[in-house]
Amino acid sequence: MKISKELQNHYQLLLGVHSPWQIYEVNLDVEKKQIEIFINWTQGEKVLCPECNKECTIKDHREERTWRHLDTMQFSTYIKCRVPRSNCDEHGPKTIDVPWSDPDKRFTLLFEKFAIDVLLACSSIKAAKNLLGISWDELHLIQKYAVERGLERRELENVEHVGIDEKSYLKGHKYVSILNDIDNACVLEVVRGRDKEAADKLLQSIPLAQRITVEAVAVDMWEPYRLSIEENFPNADIVHDKFHISGYLGKAVDAVRKQEHKILQKDGFDYLVGTKYLWLTNRKNWTELYIEQYKVLKEITLKTSRAWAIKEAFLSFWNYIYLASAKKYFKQWYFWATHSRLKPVIEAAKTIKRHIENILTYFKHRITNAVAEGLNSKIQNIKSNARGYRNFDNYRIAILFYCGKLELYPQRTR
Repeated sequence: MKISKELQNHYQLLLGVHSPWQIYEVNLDVEKKQIEIFINWTQGEKVLCPECNKECTIKDHREERTWRHLDTMQFSTYIKCRVPRSNCDEHGPKTIDVPWSDPDKRFTLLFEKFAIDVLLACSSIKAAKNLLGISWDELHLIQKYAVERGLERRELENVEHVGIDEKSYLKGHKYVSILNDIDNACVLEVVRGRDKEAADKLLQSIPLAQRITVEAVAVDMWEPYRLSIEENFPNADIVHDKFHISGYLGKAVDAVRKQEHKILQKDGFDYLVGTKYLWLTNRKNWTELYIEQYKVLKEITLKTSRAWAIKEAFLSFWNYIYLASAKKYFKQWYFWATHSRLKPVIEAAKTIKRHIENILTYFKHRITNAVAEGLNSKIQNIKSNARGYRNFDNYRIAILFYCGKLELYPQRTR
């Protein structure tokens, strides 16, 4: 419908559109709850070449394009325009920039900013989708735009301590490798897989000039990660993460429990029934049930109890201030563990001994992957809220969107 001068001025103010752009028509469809705003460039006015900013004539107009804008009184609002192409002597025909959107985007700047706020505030991606009234594909596209902007703006000059962690992605032992900035508690990059090639790709996401300033990398004892760190971060110490080491010892205790449980059951004893998580849970986090179970079991001579005591004793290793004291304590602990006659514990102790040099670096840098554990919880929520991600690219974008601490907003939001 043709619009009055007052309504034209109203919409131009709302959209931040100024002459030579002009709103010449607004279509209202009450049945579809939709508003279409038509914009054109004033005939005869010259344009600026987007490459050199030189004033030139119009070559022609592109086909009509549509951008999703903020709703108007609960009506879905769209901007439609045939954007002119400049006729630059130096650069040839180029589509000029429009003030309401970045080049080649499907949404206005204001809609993108609002959508980002909704995505960050909503408890689930589905809820955000419903509030915004857009499809899953459009939602992921907005996240993609935001993350691309954030990665372009990101500065990595102050990255000193990083951590590498893995996260299951799909069933069938599919993994992603995640690089975290420990000091700033954020995800730097995500790649598919956990082999040497994946680790190289992950670490090379940091520019070479910044890689040489990284002081230490917290990581588990996975060989491909170690090899990649030595190759790509030549100045960084490898710090084998204490939480992963506790995990190795926990698996050893559980293996002892399983073996002993089978023997006890044959003799008619059920002492270890339902005790798996008693031995694996940090003693500080024991529930009343675990405390009561332990009071009973400590009166019984069990191999599992000995294995657990060895695992718990290793926790004291991390509390030493001086490297020499830590080395002395480890030597004593190692003797106890390897003379325990508990095969899983002996194997775990020998594994730790083989990597002891990159474990002792903890006392120089005092870093762990505790940040990764916190981020993993957030990543698990992202995965659950989206009912799982079958598309790796969308999964990566979502992780960086929520955990990357990136500058996500469009710079122009007029």
